Amino acid sequence: MKRNWVWVGLIALVLCLSVAFLTGCAKKAAVKETAVTAPAPPVVQAPVDDKAAREAALREQALREKAAKEAAEKAAREAAERAKKEAAEKAAAILKELQIPDIHFDFDKYNLKPDAQAALKAGAPAYMKYKDYKLVIEGHCDERGTVEYNLALGQKRADEAAKYLVDLGIEKDRIKTISYGKEMPLDKGHDEAAWAKNRRAHFVVFPPVK
Repeated sequence: MKRNWVWVGLIALVLCLSVAFLTGCAKKAAVKETAVTAPAPPVVQAPVDDKAAREAALREQALREKAAKEAAEKAAREAAERAKKEAAEKAAAILKELQIPDIHFDFDKYNLKPDAQAALKAGAPAYMKYKDYKLVIEGHCDERGTVEYNLALGQKRADEAAKYLVDLGIEKDRIKTISYGKEMPLDKGHDEAAWAKNRRAHFVVFPPVK
């Protein structure tokens, strides 16, 4: 009889422990489920300042436009400077091509010597190429003789050179002549070497009038 009561007690103890265990598991599952299914709290966002954003965007756009304008102006200035430099270099090259060296004459003569004719032949093609340019031919003499005589002789020398260039194909109205006689010597010496330099025709190029 005593043994039966012991077994009854053991069985009751096991049942109590089982009930307690199952109850604890159920509570944990409920807590876990509650934690999973509970809705997340709403995210509170800081208010956006639309006016400040627009002003910042406008300032940035203004800076970009200013930078673009300055870059365009700089490019335009550089292009203008390059064009000006190129035009000056081209004009200098044309003037150099048109320049005819001085030709010289024998004493008291105005006829063209072979070397003078060769210089004029070499210079004429440039004038036929650049038809907007004109030419002034100056006649010069050495110091011997009167002022009047040398003015007339210098004119004949200039005219003879002009006639030769016209015969080569340059329009007559593009060539002017003038005589300085003995008033503008290239060499102010008083010997034959100086006089030979001063008996000459000098050529001055005139660019087109803009």
